[in-house]
Amino acid sequence: MGVQPPMPPAGPGNPGGRGKGWLWALGGAVVASAVWAGVVFSTGGFGSNEKKADLGTYQYAGNLCSSSDLTPIENASFKEKESTSGTNPQHSSSEDPAMDSMTCNVDYEPSSSSSSDYSSAWLYTTAYLHRKTDPTPEFKATYMSYKNQKTSTTHYKVSEVSGVGDEAYVVAQEYESTSNTSAYVILGVRDGWMTYQTTWSQYASSSSDNPVKSNAEITEMLKASAKGTLEKLQK
Repeated sequence: MGVQPPMPPAGPGNPGGRGKGWLWALGGAVVASAVWAGVVFSTGGFGSNEKKADLGTYQYAGNLCSSSDLTPIENASFKEKESTSGTNPQHSSSEDPAMDSMTCNVDYEPSSSSSSDYSSAWLYTTAYLHRKTDPTPEFKATYMSYKNQKTSTTHYKVSEVSGVGDEAYVVAQEYESTSNTSAYVILGVRDGWMTYQTTWSQYASSSSDNPVKSNAEITEMLKASAKGTLEKLQK
């Protein structure tokens, strides 16, 4: 192998002996990078895999209680419990670029309840507009996980519900004993990237003239309320 010729001495126009060849190489790299960046930005390479939120016509509501259809609750012989502080129902909401959240909580009592009849019910509702992340992959798992929650006296039954949203599930607490004085039922609905959950909790004393509703009755009540509410949220 022949002897390599010595590198030209460093000097003006030839830093480190690399000369114009080095400058041309650097210039070529800059041009190539600029071209690559232009292609990426013009084709949406950065964030191109980000899905657009599938919210349809759902809109944020500053007061979810006002946008809730509570008629099915009233038709089931319940009325809003009077509050001396005027805090029933209660609502809160928050807008965020990632997710809008809305809540509504209502305290109820049987329409025919007397002062000596201790019987109460609560309706807790939440609605979320997911603007950045698709809730679909985790939605079903959220409710199916209740199947693993058991105690010596209670367990949960999870059922799929049709006729509301893209998918919906009911979680109903069941008791090992046939006699019980409480009920707890959750209805979760996903419609695109909107998720909605309403929870009914009820208690009645053993001597009450207004026994708790069955899980089937509560499910139909919550389903009817959910359908009406989701229609109101689609402006």
